[in-house]
Amino acid sequence: MSRWFGHPWWLLSILLVVALVAAYVIEMRRRKTRALRFANLDVLRSVTPGARDRFRHVPFGVLAVGLLLLTIAMAGPLAERDVPRNRATVMLVVDVSNSMMATDVAPSRLEAAQAAGKRFADELTAGINLGLVSFAGTASTLVSPTPDHNATKNALGKLKLADKTATGEGIFAALDQIQTLNSALGGDSHAPPAHVVLLSDGKQTVPESPNAERGGFTAARKAKEENIPVSTISFGTLSGTVELEGPNGQMQRVPVPVDDDSLRQIANISGGNFYTASSLDELNKVYSTLREQIGTERQRGDNSRPWMIAGTLLVLAGTAGALFLNRRLP
Repeated sequence: MSRWFGHPWWLLSILLVVALVAAYVIEMRRRKTRALRFANLDVLRSVTPGARDRFRHVPFGVLAVGLLLLTIAMAGPLAERDVPRNRATVMLVVDVSNSMMATDVAPSRLEAAQAAGKRFADELTAGINLGLVSFAGTASTLVSPTPDHNATKNALGKLKLADKTATGEGIFAALDQIQTLNSALGGDSHAPPAHVVLLSDGKQTVPESPNAERGGFTAARKAKEENIPVSTISFGTLSGTVELEGPNGQMQRVPVPVDDDSLRQIANISGGNFYTASSLDELNKVYSTLREQIGTERQRGDNSRPWMIAGTLLVLAGTAGALFLNRRLP
């Protein structure tokens, strides 16, 4: 019973409601007996409105139900709900390879990623440690996890493009930052839950195989071992292109389609979730979903308020009905 109620002993108050109902029934029968014993039935029928007689017990029934709900409220019913986390660590890992200059997402993939990341940082639950890693051919830790979300917002505005895509290095760098923070907090047993959010638009190029020692899939398996899910966002469209300098020194347009498959597998291996976004609005929605998942947790807490409101309204309705129909309180 304690699983469903914070103060289950108050449920014994239901016996008082049952006793009140029993007393009401007994009193109604006594009144009816006295009326039949001393009254002329024809005269009694002529002076008693039929409609009022049919509904005269309804106010008391409503009042009794209201009292029943109030006793349940006093017992402190419990329910699971999402509440803001007091402690957690989130590492944003953002791809800054040259393909992020593609304009298939207006104004460009990188600028849209920056705008959405800043909004994510703005709306993330206060107190959560937020950090930022960027990666192209190598990874750079721009912000170590900190509850000062403005640091991440400022760093997002300074992202610079570079050659190649080393997805695994970005994940490994994020894991290192999380472990450093956990050690400072007294070890994994005292560490808050952690999550990596990886945004990328292309296939890993360094190293060539994602299963290599520093590859994306290897990093995802490491995250799984450390119980740190990596949620991935495949950002862009299949029609994205960029202008790059060719072997002859002339600029040429190069296709840079998104690579959903590898990012989906990274999420699956690590225990995270996979998302796609092909516009700034879609990316904001993805970040909103992640913010709700990461920034809140399910907890069983007090749920007596709706029972209290419903019970009070029914008690008031029953009292008003008794005065209107019966010209007296039940």
